[in-house]
Amino acid sequence: MRHHPRRDSRGILDPGRLLRRVRFRRRLPAAELRPYVEHYWLIDWELTEPFDQRVVPHPAVNVVFHGQVDGPETAEVAGVGSELFTITLHGTGRVSGVQFRPGGFRPFWRRPVAELTGQRRPLVDAGLPTDGPVCPGTDYDRCRRLDALLTRWAPEPDPLAAEATALVEEIRADRTLLRVDDFARQHGVSTRRLQRLFLDHVGVGPKWVIRRYRLQEAIEQAAGGPIDWATLAADLGYSDQAHLVREFTAVTGVSPAAYARSLG
Repeated sequence: MRHHPRRDSRGILDPGRLLRRVRFRRRLPAAELRPYVEHYWLIDWELTEPFDQRVVPHPAVNVVFHGQVDGPETAEVAGVGSELFTITLHGTGRVSGVQFRPGGFRPFWRRPVAELTGQRRPLVDAGLPTDGPVCPGTDYDRCRRLDALLTRWAPEPDPLAAEATALVEEIRADRTLLRVDDFARQHGVSTRRLQRLFLDHVGVGPKWVIRRYRLQEAIEQAAGGPIDWATLAADLGYSDQAHLVREFTAVTGVSPAAYARSLG
């Protein structure tokens, strides 16, 4: 089990710009929640002009509490996003978010997670109770409120959810995993069973997960300096450089070269 939050910037477009404009940090939940929750993410800002941030979503459900100084706190559950997510921040505000591990929301939701894919629903409409505002106070205060809230939701241990979480973690960690049928064969299961397991517990299919993690790796590497795109395309399992360029552009809205230039 991880003892500190992830430090990578996978999925965040132009992470340096984000960190210059807002306070962004990750915190771990209470130990008993870590089988389900990847991390909490906290953002605070005081802006004199609107700020747009784009994110290529992970195969994960998020629960998000958004507090603005001049309005009430809102709460929503965000299913796995199939498209680029853009948020505009303005004025002074705070966000306290929960990123569940892939498969980790199923024990709370107790329904097929694919029902939430591509959707953002008010938390009350999802049938999950709240205990009042989450965002005020210190990081410690905010995290302990989230701990208490998720504990109140009483997740039911689910061996299939745990299996899905472990399989997605394997895909994320092993960049040589490129084909669903090979992956299913390695684990002694049929491709059809793997597909059903992922849709029910993660919200998207295994092919989508593989391609999304590989694309996120390409985005992160682009932020780290000059890249041999042809070599990277081969390493990540794309048929050729043009295939990587097409998928990168379709998801992010800009070509890899244009994105790399924008970071300068």
